[in-house]
Amino acid sequence: MPASPSVLRVALPVPLPQLFDYLPPPGMPATSVAAGMRVRVPFGQREVIGIVAGHADAEASIELRAALELLDAAPLLHGELLASLRWLAGYLHAPLGEVLATALPAALRRGEPLPDTQTYGWALSEAGRTALPSLRAGKPKALAELLQNLRDEDWLDTASPGWRTPLRSLRERGLVERVALAQYRHSGESRNDDIIVPNAEQQTAIDAIRAADGFAPFLLDGVTGSGKTEVYLHAIADCIARGRQALVLVPEIGLTPQALARFRTRLGVPVHALHSGLNDNERAATWMAAARGQARVIVGTRSAVFVPLPDAGLIVIDEEHDGSYKQFDGIRYHARDFAIVRARALGVPVLLGSATPSLESLHNAQAGRYTHLRLRHRAGDAQPPRVRVLDVRKRPLHAGLSDDALGAMRKALDAGGQVLVFKNRRGYAPVLLCHDCGWSAHCPRCSTDDKPTPMTVHAHGKRLQCHHCGHRKPSPPACPDCASLALQPQGNGTERIEEDLAQRYPDLPVLRIDRGSTAQRDGLQKRFDALGTQPGILIGTQMLAKGHDLPNLTLVVVVGIDEGLFSADFRSGEKLAQLLVQVAGRAGRAHKPGEVLLQTHHPDHPLLHTLVTGGYHAFADAELALREAARFPPFAHLALLRAEAKHADPPMRFLHLAKDLLSPSPSGRRWREAPDVGSAEPVLSPSAPNPLPNPSPKGRGAPSISIAGPLPAPMPRRAGYQRVQLVLSASQRRDLHAALDVLVPALHAAPEARKVRWSQDVDPVDLY
Repeated sequence: MPASPSVLRVALPVPLPQLFDYLPPPGMPATSVAAGMRVRVPFGQREVIGIVAGHADAEASIELRAALELLDAAPLLHGELLASLRWLAGYLHAPLGEVLATALPAALRRGEPLPDTQTYGWALSEAGRTALPSLRAGKPKALAELLQNLRDEDWLDTASPGWRTPLRSLRERGLVERVALAQYRHSGESRNDDIIVPNAEQQTAIDAIRAADGFAPFLLDGVTGSGKTEVYLHAIADCIARGRQALVLVPEIGLTPQALARFRTRLGVPVHALHSGLNDNERAATWMAAARGQARVIVGTRSAVFVPLPDAGLIVIDEEHDGSYKQFDGIRYHARDFAIVRARALGVPVLLGSATPSLESLHNAQAGRYTHLRLRHRAGDAQPPRVRVLDVRKRPLHAGLSDDALGAMRKALDAGGQVLVFKNRRGYAPVLLCHDCGWSAHCPRCSTDDKPTPMTVHAHGKRLQCHHCGHRKPSPPACPDCASLALQPQGNGTERIEEDLAQRYPDLPVLRIDRGSTAQRDGLQKRFDALGTQPGILIGTQMLAKGHDLPNLTLVVVVGIDEGLFSADFRSGEKLAQLLVQVAGRAGRAHKPGEVLLQTHHPDHPLLHTLVTGGYHAFADAELALREAARFPPFAHLALLRAEAKHADPPMRFLHLAKDLLSPSPSGRRWREAPDVGSAEPVLSPSAPNPLPNPSPKGRGAPSISIAGPLPAPMPRRAGYQRVQLVLSASQRRDLHAALDVLVPALHAAPEARKVRWSQDVDPVDLY
């Protein structure tokens, strides 16, 4: 009988493409430590938390250190999730230890104990019932009146936002008590009797999703205001009625409170949130509640794609086109694509929703890989907004707004409506300029001699900030070059527009919504609550373009779209079209008609003409034809290698080495063949198609790869580091991965790698 394995193979969160061997903790056989368990191990002079990835036999010639502590009684990562994460590591050519660490909440990565996931409610104590009539009017008394009946915390989140503050006052006086609730079981009934009856298009989509048996990808392609969320709710309600879990991904933290409130009202089960706005303990509790099957509906942002789903029934990806689903540092995964891979592994339907689907998703739908569900009309009586292009050439502008736009705003406000001014540039102004000598403020950490990076003016001209590296400094009192006092902010950001409109409309609420004004917890929802349904003005960035329902909004003014019309990024047209359609879709979503004004100095630009006359799908068809002719994604597959260092020579030498490794050899091959591990299957998702162990080819000749570079990145310096990049392109995905299978391990082993910071990004969405 062969001996049992005696060594643990541990994946550690370090940027090395290997597993590390350890003996089990003293007195514990290796076979009692399962894959997916956390262990504390010595690593150099420190201790780290790793995940057991497997077992091996000991080699007599190698002396191993022992793991210090086993942290779990059962695997945290196992089954489908562990297999999918192994696949993701292979697909991204990333170290398994870093991928597994990314999948865990921060508290669990640090080795903290598993959190308590018991659900609780609150009710008045006997003392509270006695004291209730004598309590003074205010928030504590209002909450006490609600707690005459036992209320769970999810119900309180929806019915009484901000309830935790008055609760502390009641608890300190012994007037309330915390009650552990029994495990919730779905009753099969919604908490809301006022269910919206789906229209014909919505019902067709709902029926198609209900009829799905096993894995089935759906693209729910509906115009803004067409009721995509209503389709989600029916699909989720059907999922939980079957005793299954549903995962809903949303692109921004700001969407989560709105989605949570609507879902909790309708579904009749606790709805758990998972996003970066929660603290570490809250995120770990939601993750474990999902792992234990207690969380039946999870709504979260990008990282929620890693939650365990032991009873999976449905995955929904709202605003599937949104760029925030892509992780731009560390493990560069795409949550949408990994969700599709997981849905296939779990054997459940996956629903991708958007009014402006990504070109990759549209291409997959046109190819028959996704079922294409269309919602062509707005729900209820709402009508699409009227769109006008305003030619602002030779016209006076006031903080970027033309007289025509200001007149339309006054008319909308006088009629009792709300106005959204959209400017995708936060801060006061894009640049600070000396009017006498032409000096401008540049970031010292991101500028080069050939390409200076302007610093954005903030705080009404008092502060300069780089939006790339975060460097801040006070605005100079005089020009550093000529000592002139004629320093002037040039251009307009959301702060400057807010300042101008607040002076024009002193009696109306003028609210700015961007990253700076909504940094506090639930900051976005608090701004919406402050506006309510009264006439007022919202000024914001792309945060306002993502799925928010503002029923009293009747006018949208889009300021400063011209910079997006002439970008070198091949995806810029798609991004701009999506942004314009999404922000325009905020207008006229209820009974009041809506209007959209697009200010531009290029009214005859083909993109604007196509969008206004034919809509997003006319643009998408034309753009897909251009992409196919140019062999850009989705008709090609890319990988981006980037290296950076304090000086430009080391990253340039490193990427020349990478290019040499891919150069033709005397035998005529570009590189040695990758291992023979099996053929790839048909593509199912835009970036990460199949949960296969390795997408390398079988029985093929040398793959064909196009190589661009190495060249300085479009932004050649950032945070003091010189940046160089190499772009690999292949018409077949398997060819690209065969190249990376050979290239990435060789680069890890190269001495030049120790002189640079480098990364690889498979299926990049941004080459900047």
